[in-house]
Amino acid sequence: MDDLRYPIGHFRPAPSYSASDRSVHIEILRELPGRLRAAVSGLDDAQLDTPYRDEGWTVRQVVHHVADSHLNSYVRCKLALTEYEPTVKPYDESAWARLPDNRMPVDVSLVLTASLHLRWVVLFESLTEKDFGKKFLHPERGPEDLATTLALYAWHSLHHTAHITGLRARMKW
Repeated sequence: MDDLRYPIGHFRPAPSYSASDRSVHIEILRELPGRLRAAVSGLDDAQLDTPYRDEGWTVRQVVHHVADSHLNSYVRCKLALTEYEPTVKPYDESAWARLPDNRMPVDVSLVLTASLHLRWVVLFESLTEKDFGKKFLHPERGPEDLATTLALYAWHSLHHTAHITGLRARMKW
């Protein structure tokens, strides 16, 4: 079950991230919209409404979750850049996944993710070394700097894409 839930393993933050590490992570964010679109390409509604694992989200919910989660993180990054160590609000991901907008066509979130990632990549590419050290306080995870946020969301991008591609491989779609 853990392999299906964490197909690329758990996120493990590094003690620090070099400029080279950050470039790799930015590139993953740049590529996510295309990778996510390719992962769901050709799937019909029944396939999109298939959970990627027992008691897991459907492919459709995963796509909408990526947009929701990355939008929240983008806002947190901007808060960290414009305020001194702001406390951010967590959200109930499972409750969000059950909201009616998560039954919409996946293209809505694919377009949102593409636009969001374009802005997010431009933002990350503009940051200085000092900027990457800026932090926000997450009430559940504690202080998080922007270099770690970047690494986390690069992992998150690969993690959820692997949920979909893994299901497709298992189902031979």
